[in-house]
Amino acid sequence: MLPEPFVRWFAERGWSPRAHQLDLLATAQQGNSVLLIAPTGAGKTLAGFLPALTDLAMRPKKRPGEAQRGVHTLYISPLKALAVDIERNLGKPVAEIGLPITMETRTGDTPQHKRARQKLSPPEILLTTPEQLALLIASPDAERFFSDLRYIVLDELHSLVTSKRGHLLSLGLARLRKFVPGLQAIGLSATVAEPDELRRWLVRQGTSPSPLWGGSTHSVGVGAELESSSPPPRPSGDPPHKGEGNASMAELITVSGGAKPEITILDSEERVPWSGHSARYAIPDVYAAICKHRTTLLFVNTRSQAELLFQELWRVNDDNLPIALHHGSLDVGQRRKVEKAMADNVLRAVVATSTLDLGIDWGDVDLVVHVGAPKGASRLAQRIGRANHRMDEPSRAILVPANRFEVLECRAALEANYLGAQDTPPLLEGALDVLAQHVLGCACGAPFRADELFDEVRGAAPYAGLDRDTFDRVVDFVATGGYALRSYERYARIRLTKDGTWRVSNPRIAQQYRLNVGTIIEAPMLNVRYTRAKGKSGAGSAQSLALRGGPVLGKIEEYFVETLSIGDMFIFAGKVLRFEGIRENECYVSTGGGGNVLVPSYAGGKFPLSTYLAEQVRGMLADPARWKALPEQVSDWLRMQQMKSILPKREDLLIETFPRGERHYMVAYPFEGRLAHQTLGMLLTRRLERAGARPLGFVATDYSLAIWALGDLGAMFKKKQPSLAELFDEDMLGDDLEAWLADSWLLKRTFRNCAVISGLIEKRFPGQEKNGRQVTVSADLIYDVLRSHEPDHILLKATRADAASGLLDVRRLAEMLSRIHGRIVHKMLDQISPLAVPVMLEIGREPVNGEANDTLLLEAADLIEEAMGSA
Repeated sequence: MLPEPFVRWFAERGWSPRAHQLDLLATAQQGNSVLLIAPTGAGKTLAGFLPALTDLAMRPKKRPGEAQRGVHTLYISPLKALAVDIERNLGKPVAEIGLPITMETRTGDTPQHKRARQKLSPPEILLTTPEQLALLIASPDAERFFSDLRYIVLDELHSLVTSKRGHLLSLGLARLRKFVPGLQAIGLSATVAEPDELRRWLVRQGTSPSPLWGGSTHSVGVGAELESSSPPPRPSGDPPHKGEGNASMAELITVSGGAKPEITILDSEERVPWSGHSARYAIPDVYAAICKHRTTLLFVNTRSQAELLFQELWRVNDDNLPIALHHGSLDVGQRRKVEKAMADNVLRAVVATSTLDLGIDWGDVDLVVHVGAPKGASRLAQRIGRANHRMDEPSRAILVPANRFEVLECRAALEANYLGAQDTPPLLEGALDVLAQHVLGCACGAPFRADELFDEVRGAAPYAGLDRDTFDRVVDFVATGGYALRSYERYARIRLTKDGTWRVSNPRIAQQYRLNVGTIIEAPMLNVRYTRAKGKSGAGSAQSLALRGGPVLGKIEEYFVETLSIGDMFIFAGKVLRFEGIRENECYVSTGGGGNVLVPSYAGGKFPLSTYLAEQVRGMLADPARWKALPEQVSDWLRMQQMKSILPKREDLLIETFPRGERHYMVAYPFEGRLAHQTLGMLLTRRLERAGARPLGFVATDYSLAIWALGDLGAMFKKKQPSLAELFDEDMLGDDLEAWLADSWLLKRTFRNCAVISGLIEKRFPGQEKNGRQVTVSADLIYDVLRSHEPDHILLKATRADAASGLLDVRRLAEMLSRIHGRIVHKMLDQISPLAVPVMLEIGREPVNGEANDTLLLEAADLIEEAMGSA
């Protein structure tokens, strides 16, 4: 199985191939697709590439006069940085073995001239991203380019498949199988909750019945001999096991064992804050940990947290340690400098977001610090695996909770990691706006027949259940824009010809497609560019500036910049900048100084709290025996809650009501995440308004929800006018939800994204780009037209599905309402409880529809003293 040069390379280093690496090679050489699940440092990357490298090593050399060969192996990465890292790490063994193999990256950062050259002279191994694959298959010469393709390696598969990027990638994979029916897929992942979902995703669906058990499963322990096991035959008449049926599944290889990580929760002598996300209290402790280690990787969940943490660390950096910043809004040049410095081991610490949390193996990282709760057990496992990136050495990590509830969440995540629990989100049905983009991309590549494309699309796992009527409506949408828009020629992007094929209407459509491909829709962004000119205070525009084109630092969200006045200071790219004005798509800045410094906020940057961790936090609250593992100040807080109110049981919903000033408050503790709580708050305020409670507003966190009103909420619930059972009835997800959505701006916001992804609205035109305001105005106008004249439009259907799963988290809210049926506990209090303090402190911090005005802002000291005073 393993050619002699490979055997010699292993032997020269005193190594031997791991059992799972040989197992995967054997499985691939038998012609099967395979999913490898292995812990960090187990050699997944080399295992994934071994079939390709050995096949290329044994392939006859290209003869003189032989036609140019296409790509042999395609590697798909969720991150640009990971593709670059793999090229570096894989290049070393390729060179040492002496393999004459060409290998290159192709991402959004790759220069255009290099991409053009790759089309003419493809490398044998191409390392790329889902968006670049979509561009490649939309090329007229795509079939030639991929004619020699044998393997596709999909790294960090769990992170690719759970989003619209995964839907686009699955459709791209289906198209590659049309070009190369024998294509083999190799999926690699360290964190998987439902392996069978990924096994189905890797292979074509609905073509032929699978074996009874859907492929074999191999389990490999560290240092163990290779084992193969087949389950016993299932008695006839028993229901099929999960994963059986007509859909095929890839082979599965799992690797057990590995060194257990060493995770601690920061035990600071400082007081843990009641609320907030900055964790400023812990900066001295975090800096001390950096000083004790070679290289520390500090993860946060949002870009604004990254900027703030970076500034705070430099403020206390008395030793002048080299500390860097890395997140997706920074200029690519700055990110590449940080990555190179990591690889060269010249940095002591890097503050990063998710841009560095998948498979990255740079430098001598020996500690991961996670500032803020991880929001998911799988995400934590992924991130702490960046330290001591070797299977037999323990990863070391410190969790730094930003507030008291996060202490509980960090504890739950730590316990889950030791148990090996996974909570990657489930796969969703394929999005229709992504399908529309793919249909147009196929037409850009070559004319297609609807029957053939429908069969091809159904081979992609997310679209396996797609019905023909919906598919035809999507094709019609791409061809006409739909019934309400078909009279406008600009929406006729493809046309049906006499030979029965669909073709692009004109070459400009293909050009626009290539400029707008992809599913990552960020908020409208402006380039942040240095200028020496100074704006005039209060001007708000850079039109009068004598502008000199300075370097670009990165991109910042338009809506944040629009809140600034000339002269305002803000943090970006690790620097304090002075805002000088806006011109077109540029935000001009100069070097700033002191004063009131703002931190940019980024829309959609917060991860949702996973269902698993939410359940674990509820269980921890209900079990005083588990409080021993918590810091004393946090366990004291919970004991005080027991004295002044109650703590809910694991499956109960606690509702507390109390007066404060001239207002009456209701605080609920569902622990179902911010999105579900915001939706619940919106629906509850509508119901309370109908009941005459005169609600004024609400605020939601990952853990709780607070509503305030003029009416006495406690007295109303005691009299059952309405009862809490009626208030929290599952029927709120029917007419109430529909009525609220009809009046809400949320659907318009979601429609805008769907319209851009589907190609109905192009953000980029040849030679120009729409700003965020132009895109929003166009989307809002079309949305109003469709709602009035074609309410069943396919894009409105896609919008409602997006809102339900994304902004509203309807499924999770429905599961919560079902869980608490008959288990709502109401506690009437005379004053605020200790558990309610964190959510009450959030009032006024962030804008929420219906929120009361500034007179309702509560002083933190008064709240805490009232809640924690003598019983």
